[in-house]
Amino acid sequence: MKHPIPVTPGSEVHLGDFDADDTGGIQSKKDALKELDENIEALADLSYRLYAESRRSLLLVLQGMDTAGKDGTIRHVMRGFNPQNCQVTSFKQPSIEELNHDFLWRISRALPRKGCVGIFNRSHYEDVLIVRVHQLVPEEEWKSRYERINAFEKLVTSGGTTLIKMFLHIGKEEQRKRLQARLDDPKKHWKFSRDDLKERGFWHDYQRAYEDALTRCSAKHAPWHVVPANRRWYRNLLVSRILRATLEQMDPHFPAPEEDWEGVVVE
Repeated sequence: MKHPIPVTPGSEVHLGDFDADDTGGIQSKKDALKELDENIEALADLSYRLYAESRRSLLLVLQGMDTAGKDGTIRHVMRGFNPQNCQVTSFKQPSIEELNHDFLWRISRALPRKGCVGIFNRSHYEDVLIVRVHQLVPEEEWKSRYERINAFEKLVTSGGTTLIKMFLHIGKEEQRKRLQARLDDPKKHWKFSRDDLKERGFWHDYQRAYEDALTRCSAKHAPWHVVPANRRWYRNLLVSRILRATLEQMDPHFPAPEEDWEGVVVE
């Protein structure tokens, strides 16, 4: 089984090669949670410096099958970010206005401002996933979108936004358990829909659609990462590691003061 590393541009992805149960050799959930807390503290400092610098931005794209943990990842990993410079956008079924524009229109409007962190819960990739699986547009149309997505992401990154894309990889049996848990817990009934069962019936179609998206749209400037998601604690740890490493590589700095304030005393 492959380890969760960035998808090499030009390589062909087969999700069966990745173990959704992988924990990277970490045996202790306690140790993982300790490191997660350390990473969250570091992310808080790094994102604060990014905000102060106000020259670049960071965009995290989260994709995955239902119950893979997109919401949970945001809740547990992003808790150190200041809402002032962190915006989460969830892309659901397009509105009438959005359908009257190109599929990338609503994505462009949600891009993070300079100094900010943007998080996409689902994204423009839905237009080569659900649109493909349910044949919502002609095949010729959705096939053309891979190159349009690549061109769009190149434009975004050339404008100063660092882009990270993470596929939260959950196994089919683990998804079954999580869906059943929603049915068994009255407090989670609101999260369940018969559409969840309908979508589960398209499991293999979605796997193929994801494999094509990961294969055709991983680039050096916009890499995909395959993140094992069967173990929530490891999923969260790995996402925090990748985010921390990315921000440390960006190395944002506080801007120089406009004047020399040495010796100035506020009376």
